Amino acid sequence: MSGAVRQVGQRIAAIALNTFRDAIRHRVLYGVAVVVLGFNLFGIVLGEMSLNEEGRVARDVGLAGVSLFGAFTAIYLGVSLLYNEIQRKTIYTILTKPIARWEFVLGKYVGMCITLTLLVALFAVTMVAVLWLRDMPFGVAMTKAIVLAYMEVLIVAAVAIFFSSFSTPFLSGVFTFAIYFLGRVTPEMRALAARDDFLGGAMAVVLRIIPDLHLYAVSGSVVEGKHVSIHGDFVSWGYVASAYGFGILYAAALLLLAIAIFSRRNFA
Repeated sequence: MSGAVRQVGQRIAAIALNTFRDAIRHRVLYGVAVVVLGFNLFGIVLGEMSLNEEGRVARDVGLAGVSLFGAFTAIYLGVSLLYNEIQRKTIYTILTKPIARWEFVLGKYVGMCITLTLLVALFAVTMVAVLWLRDMPFGVAMTKAIVLAYMEVLIVAAVAIFFSSFSTPFLSGVFTFAIYFLGRVTPEMRALAARDDFLGGAMAVVLRIIPDLHLYAVSGSVVEGKHVSIHGDFVSWGYVASAYGFGILYAAALLLLAIAIFSRRNFA
């Protein structure tokens, strides 16, 4: 039994490694890295134009860059890496080997997670370096905020994998971006549903389906009756852990659906 589990792990690891190698060949990733660096520098410049708010503006802009560009990269990789195997017909060669389709999908997602982990780490290091050069503290609150943003990126990647398991890259990208956008405005959707009886039912259904990505971008919001901010009192590590629990369960559910759909696809 342990030998069989080890072999499954080796196959998934091999697919993940190949996915990672394929991902880092995309020039788009290097372009995103340069844009994020420029985004952080822009935050410094924008902060200099404010009145004694350099640190606040630099942190806000830097964190927004991690979340936004991390999510966009997850969408790009998620909708292209799985489809490319089908388009290049390498899927036929892969599936002739003793590799289950669920192993293939899971390996693709793990490879994406490795790539996105390195990318978010690069974003964070860039932000720390820029703030350090300007003698601006990073702080525990910023660490928690980046950890939350990282989970958001992994959820978006799972959404992209789900749609790419049965759709084209263009439609998968549109659908995933729509989910990302709606997930970011869940408080506004709840408020609208409470005010409008006509939309209330539809909003309730949508809110049950989409991930509440606002959980991972709470700076400046009220959490459990308390105003939280990366510039002051932020959420506890307990909140971070609970948000991660929700994110892991949601991503796992999407991966199970993606595996079920992909397993039934006919590539003949």
